Amino acid sequence: MIEVRGLSMRYGRTLAVDDLTCTVKPGLVTGFLGPNGAGKSTTMRAVLGLEVPASGEALVDGRPYASLRRPMRTMGALLDAGAVHGGRSARDHLGCLARSNGIDRARVTAVLDQVGLTDVAGKRIGGFSLGMKQRLGMAAALLGDPAVLMFDEPLNGLDPEGIRWLRGLLRSLADEGRTVLLSSHLMNEMALTADHVIVIGRGRLIADAAMNALAAHFQGDVLVRTRHPERLTAIMRAHGGTVVAADDGARVARSAALSAALSVRGLDASEIGVLALSQGIALVELTPRAASLEEAFMRLTEDSTEYRSESGTTPKETVR
Repeated sequence: MIEVRGLSMRYGRTLAVDDLTCTVKPGLVTGFLGPNGAGKSTTMRAVLGLEVPASGEALVDGRPYASLRRPMRTMGALLDAGAVHGGRSARDHLGCLARSNGIDRARVTAVLDQVGLTDVAGKRIGGFSLGMKQRLGMAAALLGDPAVLMFDEPLNGLDPEGIRWLRGLLRSLADEGRTVLLSSHLMNEMALTADHVIVIGRGRLIADAAMNALAAHFQGDVLVRTRHPERLTAIMRAHGGTVVAADDGARVARSAALSAALSVRGLDASEIGVLALSQGIALVELTPRAASLEEAFMRLTEDSTEYRSESGTTPKETVR
């Protein structure tokens, strides 16, 4: 496991991580989420012993990473795909890592094949694309056949095929009983890949929950289309519903082209249908929608987002 206990990290007057406690368990793909500046990368660096905590500790299988004699056999990590010697070949880069950790040279060939770099193994890394460097970083993390794996934004630079490959790889690693932690800003991919999520903001723990429980914690909405939006809105609000205009970006049928889309919370689909019928209001569409991971994330972190664009703010009512 990866255990973070009361971890605090400071850079001058800035408290980057604030008394963070969480556990990353085996057999699961755990997503590590948070806005920019939340402290995710700092926490990962602390797990690897690259940062000295102001207080608390970060442990791998109950020990500090720096105390492990052959650390790559216990934990593999990818924090920066560009942190490699550009003049070396992919094979030589992995060979140096293998020798430093007492890993058989045959593993180099095996992981190069596993990440799809066998054909370019003899080429210099300096000529690699970002996606190829990400694959090489994954190979380095897998080199010692570790039980614990940690990746910071591993999807950056990967093409659709690469993203699909990585999704399957992470799933297979967790199914083997390994501990897998990854951070990513790609919410759609995280929703497809992660079993569990840890969310932090301004260095503090916001949520630590199973993926399905996180979205279920937030009420979804009901998408309603009607040609009488003002009348329907008035009756729904009178019965406790919250109604906002919905721009779901969907192409609608010609019969619905003249209708207005509404997002309704506080009433379920059956209640909305009964109210509409009682007023003789025809509905073109009535669709319950569950909260997505992206919506749950935005609501959780709306008070913890440090950097915002001037053209918009994090909405309290988000409709997809």
